Amino acid sequence: MKYSPERREAILRKLLPPNNRPVAEVAQEEGISDATLYSWRNEARKNGQLLPDHGSDPEGWSSRDKFNAVLETAALSESELGEYCRKRGIYPEQIRRWRQSCETANDRDERLEKRSRDAVKQEKKRTRQLERELQRKEAALAETAALLTLRKKARAIWGDEDD
Repeated sequence: MKYSPERREAILRKLLPPNNRPVAEVAQEEGISDATLYSWRNEARKNGQLLPDHGSDPEGWSSRDKFNAVLETAALSESELGEYCRKRGIYPEQIRRWRQSCETANDRDERLEKRSRDAVKQEKKRTRQLERELQRKEAALAETAALLTLRKKARAIWGDEDD
């Protein structure tokens, strides 16, 4: 069955705060399959609409939804932020925490990258040391083999004096 965009939007609004109704409940009420409703929700998200994943608990929202909420509230005044939060069933403090988390997200990546670069540098240094040690041992082995060969030849020429 084909649904009008207005009907789809009205059904999706039931998933939004302050209602925050579960997908299964709305699907049963509307006589739509869960899969269809999930599909509509994913399509709406791709179009930039904020549709939380997990019921009424805003802390259960996906990272993407939290980020979208931070973006939507970035230019709002305090009173507009309060109205936005009441409408969504969240607190301004949650938005501030989410914003802080978003702002420091790349810092964590940079620290992780630095640790990774340092580890690679240490590993390269260790590899160079091992290669030098291997070359030294190969040279010593080659020298020993040459000395044994010379000793054998000397015995063959002059006879066994050591035995």
